[in-house]
Amino acid sequence: MSVYLVSMVKFFAGPVTGVSVGLTYMESVLLTIAGMMTTVLVFSFIGREFSKWWSRRQREKHKPVFSKKNRRIIKIWKNFGVVGVAFLTPILLTPIVGTVVAALFGAPRKQIFIHMLWSAVIWSALLNLMVFEFGDLASKYF
Repeated sequence: MSVYLVSMVKFFAGPVTGVSVGLTYMESVLLTIAGMMTTVLVFSFIGREFSKWWSRRQREKHKPVFSKKNRRIIKIWKNFGVVGVAFLTPILLTPIVGTVVAALFGAPRKQIFIHMLWSAVIWSALLNLMVFEFGDLASKYF
Protein backbone atom coordinates (compact mmCIF):
# COMPACT_ATOMS: atom_id res chain seq x y z
CA MET A 1 0.00 0.00 0.00
CA SER A 2 2.88 2.38 0.77
CA VAL A 3 4.34 2.01 -2.75
CA TYR A 4 0.94 2.80 -4.23
CA LEU A 5 0.42 5.88 -2.04
CA VAL A 6 3.94 7.25 -2.52
CA SER A 7 3.70 6.79 -6.30
CA MET A 8 0.53 8.87 -6.35
CA VAL A 9 2.53 11.91 -5.26
CA LYS A 10 6.15 11.25 -6.20
CA PHE A 11 6.61 8.60 -8.88
CA PHE A 12 10.36 8.27 -8.39
CA ALA A 13 9.92 7.21 -4.75
CA GLY A 14 7.73 4.20 -5.64
CA PRO A 15 10.54 1.85 -6.71
CA VAL A 16 12.71 2.79 -3.72
CA THR A 17 9.80 2.14 -1.37
CA GLY A 18 9.11 -1.16 -3.14
CA VAL A 19 12.62 -2.41 -2.43
CA SER A 20 12.59 -1.16 1.14
CA VAL A 21 9.35 -3.02 2.00
CA GLY A 22 10.54 -6.23 0.33
CA LEU A 23 8.25 -6.44 -2.69
CA THR A 24 9.13 -8.35 -5.83
CA TYR A 25 10.08 -6.49 -8.98
CA MET A 26 6.70 -7.07 -10.64
CA GLU A 27 4.71 -6.09 -7.55
CA SER A 28 6.66 -2.86 -7.28
CA VAL A 29 6.23 -2.10 -11.01
CA LEU A 30 2.47 -2.67 -10.91
CA LEU A 31 1.92 -0.67 -7.71
CA THR A 32 4.00 2.22 -9.02
CA ILE A 33 1.96 2.32 -12.23
CA ALA A 34 -1.31 2.05 -10.30
CA GLY A 35 -0.34 4.91 -8.00
CA MET A 36 0.53 7.27 -10.83
CA MET A 37 -2.53 6.35 -12.88
CA THR A 38 -4.86 6.93 -9.92
CA THR A 39 -3.50 10.45 -9.64
CA VAL A 40 -3.81 10.94 -13.40
CA LEU A 41 -7.42 9.79 -13.32
CA VAL A 42 -8.35 12.09 -10.43
CA PHE A 43 -6.49 15.16 -11.66
CA SER A 44 -7.57 14.79 -15.28
CA PHE A 45 -11.10 15.44 -14.01
CA ILE A 46 -10.25 18.26 -11.60
CA GLY A 47 -7.13 19.60 -13.34
CA ARG A 48 -8.53 22.86 -14.68
CA GLU A 49 -10.23 23.73 -11.39
CA PHE A 50 -7.08 22.83 -9.45
CA SER A 51 -4.99 25.11 -11.68
CA LYS A 52 -7.42 28.02 -11.15
CA TRP A 53 -7.21 27.49 -7.39
CA TRP A 54 -3.42 27.32 -7.56
CA SER A 55 -3.23 30.53 -9.63
CA ARG A 56 -5.41 32.40 -7.14
CA ARG A 57 -3.27 31.14 -4.29
CA GLN A 58 -0.05 32.25 -6.02
CA ARG A 59 -1.50 35.71 -6.74
CA GLU A 60 -2.54 36.11 -3.10
CA LYS A 61 1.03 35.32 -2.06
CA HIS A 62 2.28 37.86 -4.65
CA LYS A 63 4.35 35.23 -6.43
CA PRO A 64 5.35 35.89 -10.06
CA VAL A 65 3.15 34.29 -12.71
CA PHE A 66 6.04 33.03 -14.80
CA SER A 67 8.89 31.32 -13.01
CA LYS A 68 11.80 29.45 -14.57
CA LYS A 69 9.95 26.18 -14.01
CA ASN A 70 6.73 27.49 -15.62
CA ARG A 71 8.63 28.71 -18.66
CA ARG A 72 10.31 25.32 -19.05
CA ILE A 73 6.96 23.51 -18.86
CA ILE A 74 5.44 25.83 -21.48
CA LYS A 75 8.43 25.27 -23.75
CA ILE A 76 8.05 21.47 -23.42
CA TRP A 77 4.33 21.76 -24.18
CA LYS A 78 4.89 23.94 -27.27
CA ASN A 79 7.57 21.62 -28.64
CA PHE A 80 6.19 18.18 -27.76
CA GLY A 81 2.59 18.53 -26.56
CA VAL A 82 0.93 15.97 -24.33
CA VAL A 83 3.43 13.28 -25.38
CA GLY A 84 6.39 15.30 -24.08
CA VAL A 85 4.66 16.20 -20.83
CA ALA A 86 3.65 12.56 -20.30
CA PHE A 87 7.17 11.33 -21.02
CA LEU A 88 8.75 13.75 -18.54
CA THR A 89 6.09 13.52 -15.83
CA PRO A 90 7.52 10.55 -13.90
CA ILE A 91 11.10 11.79 -13.83
CA LEU A 92 10.92 15.59 -13.81
CA LEU A 93 7.38 16.51 -12.85
CA THR A 94 5.08 14.79 -10.41
CA PRO A 95 1.97 12.90 -11.54
CA ILE A 96 -0.12 15.77 -10.18
CA VAL A 97 1.78 18.54 -11.97
CA GLY A 98 2.05 16.63 -15.25
CA THR A 99 -1.66 15.87 -15.34
CA VAL A 100 -2.68 19.40 -14.37
CA VAL A 101 -0.40 20.86 -17.06
CA ALA A 102 -1.87 18.58 -19.73
CA ALA A 103 -5.43 19.38 -18.60
CA LEU A 104 -4.71 23.10 -18.40
CA PHE A 105 -3.41 23.21 -21.97
CA GLY A 106 -6.60 21.52 -23.15
CA ALA A 107 -5.55 17.95 -23.88
CA PRO A 108 -8.53 15.58 -23.97
CA ARG A 109 -8.82 13.26 -20.96
CA LYS A 110 -8.48 10.17 -23.14
CA GLN A 111 -5.17 11.43 -24.57
CA ILE A 112 -3.89 12.35 -21.12
CA PHE A 113 -4.74 8.91 -19.80
CA ILE A 114 -3.26 6.98 -22.75
CA HIS A 115 0.01 8.93 -22.84
CA MET A 116 0.45 8.92 -19.08
CA LEU A 117 -0.18 5.15 -19.05
CA TRP A 118 2.56 4.26 -21.53
CA SER A 119 4.90 6.67 -19.77
CA ALA A 120 4.15 5.13 -16.38
CA VAL A 121 4.70 1.61 -17.72
CA ILE A 122 8.03 2.44 -19.34
CA TRP A 123 9.42 4.52 -16.48
CA SER A 124 8.16 2.14 -13.79
CA ALA A 125 9.81 -0.84 -15.46
CA LEU A 126 13.04 1.09 -15.99
CA LEU A 127 13.29 2.74 -12.58
CA ASN A 128 12.34 -0.43 -10.73
CA LEU A 129 14.92 -2.37 -12.72
CA MET A 130 17.59 0.16 -11.79
CA VAL A 131 16.64 0.13 -8.11
CA PHE A 132 16.32 -3.65 -7.89
CA GLU A 133 19.53 -4.37 -9.83
CA PHE A 134 21.79 -1.57 -8.66
CA GLY A 135 20.31 -0.72 -5.26
CA ASP A 136 22.85 -2.90 -3.44
CA LEU A 137 25.68 -1.23 -5.31
CA ALA A 138 24.51 2.23 -4.25
CA SER A 139 24.17 1.18 -0.59
CA LYS A 140 27.82 0.05 -0.55
CA TYR A 141 29.05 3.48 -1.57
CA PHE A 142 26.54 5.80 0.09
